[in-house]
Amino acid sequence: MITIVWHGHSCFEISNENVTLVTDPHDGSSIGIQPPHVKADVVLVSHDHYDHNKVKAVEKETTTVVKGGDTTVRDIRVASYISYHDKEEGKKRGINNIFTFVVDGITFCHLGDLGHLPDEETLSAIGQVDVLFVPVGGVFTIDSREALALCKKIKPRVVIPMHYRVSGLSLPIERVEEFLELAKKMCYIRHVANEIEIDHEDLPEEHEVWVFTL
Repeated sequence: MITIVWHGHSCFEISNENVTLVTDPHDGSSIGIQPPHVKADVVLVSHDHYDHNKVKAVEKETTTVVKGGDTTVRDIRVASYISYHDKEEGKKRGINNIFTFVVDGITFCHLGDLGHLPDEETLSAIGQVDVLFVPVGGVFTIDSREALALCKKIKPRVVIPMHYRVSGLSLPIERVEEFLELAKKMCYIRHVANEIEIDHEDLPEEHEVWVFTL
């Protein structure tokens, strides 16, 4: 059984009985929302900006931090793919790592602060994805329409929107509603509160969007 918990912004906790992985941790106070209350065995950092790289907020003595490259940690296979935080090949906001990782046979893909639509070569390298974490808030990342276009290309079984405006967030990005309005025309929208437990057989046959709330 895998548990997925959203800690706001792009920070997710993915865990089973053996390992806890956290993506793009923030410390809460720097962006105006509650901090993550978890200690991770593995932390993935897509890029070195303050709202994604607060490793100290979730680390313990044995934590492994991954900021790029391909590796296997605690039986989790992690691969990374270079992308950019803007549409100018990183000239404005730098490089962004897209991560894929496999936990209990489920392939996850976390797009970080992706600021452009990846080319076909990158999408081919990423390959088949079960669960896709995609930014939808625009301004600093791709927006709702670009996110939906990318979902159509990657074709995950589950799309989890992230990096959008919630109550208290101090960043000037858009809310999730525009993405959901667009997405509902092509797939089922499922509201799952703050966390969900899944096995591989629980993944939907048809595409779904899972919306987490804080």
